[in-house]
Amino acid sequence: MRAAAKTRQEPAIETPGEVESLADRAYRALEEQIVTLRIPPGAVVSEAALCRRTGFGRTPIREAIQRLARERLILVLPRRGLVVSDISIETQLRLVETRREVERLVARCAARRASLDERTRFAAIGDGMEAAGRENDDTTFMRLDREFNLLSLKAARNEFAAGAMALMHGLSRRFWYIHYKQVADMPRAARLHAAIARAIAAGEPEIAAAASDALMDYIEEFTRATLPER
Repeated sequence: MRAAAKTRQEPAIETPGEVESLADRAYRALEEQIVTLRIPPGAVVSEAALCRRTGFGRTPIREAIQRLARERLILVLPRRGLVVSDISIETQLRLVETRREVERLVARCAARRASLDERTRFAAIGDGMEAAGRENDDTTFMRLDREFNLLSLKAARNEFAAGAMALMHGLSRRFWYIHYKQVADMPRAARLHAAIARAIAAGEPEIAAAASDALMDYIEEFTRATLPER
């Protein structure tokens, strides 16, 4: 916890860039804990508890909470305070329906507009995801998935698509984390992600779009497989 102690010792007056950096770090820490169920659905939390849990001060934690609330991972409820949102398969299916259209656009645009450095990183992410899939390394896969999503939005250079997708990634990854051990095929999921990454790296917009559709077909199949048998 040395990093946490250092965070609390930061000067009270900071530049906007430093404040933003702390808020981003606080957001990443909390988002990962919620997505990986270390803070479970339905948990009632408070700013003070989250500060203690992460080692960040109130200002970055407050900004992180606001962002998580926009993404519907945290609900701000009158008289109850902060509650981690529950999981709904029906909501997830509507999310998949929306993601399909936006993900296709993002993949196509990223393949057209990615810089040389971004293409190099996409190729590396594809290799890393396949390796994580073969080894069933869920933590590495989740972290690479998050990096892949963020890099795709950056490379697409479409702020409207980025705004829409930013609201959906956390909920999608949490649903995956809850159910993947029961119904997911991680090597297959990794290969499908890698196909998009490599198409973007190669600058092939239509191949990237088709690979995105193939991934969303799998994600919908995965989501429906979690429905209880009747």
